[in-house]
Amino acid sequence: MHKEGALKTLFGQLVRFGLVGGFSTILYAAIYWPLATYVVHPVLAVVIAFSIAVAIGYVLHSNWSFRGHGKGSEGGRTQARFLSVQSVGMVLNVVFTWVLTGPLFHGPTWWPLIPAVLVTPLVTFVLNRYWVFG
Repeated sequence: MHKEGALKTLFGQLVRFGLVGGFSTILYAAIYWPLATYVVHPVLAVVIAFSIAVAIGYVLHSNWSFRGHGKGSEGGRTQARFLSVQSVGMVLNVVFTWVLTGPLFHGPTWWPLIPAVLVTPLVTFVLNRYWVFG
């Protein structure tokens, strides 16, 4: 594929990833924030909310965001890699949550949503594109 076509493909994947990621992020926040504020410890809320968002995100990313990218026929290997990448994302969000709401800053439960929205999606996009679906 020539350079212009490759850039167009990358841009399309980034837009689709952004739409699915935006939906997943809204879903994550809608589950995390009430759980962390009223029901369970914020770190446990991360695990619950992230797990739900990942399950839905995998279906959407594999069938739309990265459809037609890479080898596409690796099944279990792709799923294992996707789970690994999402584990990295969950660990990032757990660290953000522990640092910002825990003994270091004692911040409100919404603070970790800022890096969860700005940092985690970029990290997972790069890992998904080049390692999971690449």
